[in-house]
Amino acid sequence: MVTNTVEAGVRAVPKSDERWAFLVLAVFLAPILAGVIVGGFGFSVWMLQLVFGPPTG
Repeated sequence: MVTNTVEAGVRAVPKSDERWAFLVLAVFLAPILAGVIVGGFGFSVWMLQLVFGPPTG
């Protein structure tokens, strides 16, 4: 049975790398991904309205 990360071949990640990864994900990737999702949904609604007409109430 493997008892530590060295035997398993897993490298220990320093705290500074974890902080950089969090900052990249939280500051850059999450807002960009949110913008792409919202923009893609808005674009799809716009295209559907061009094809099928505006919503009727």
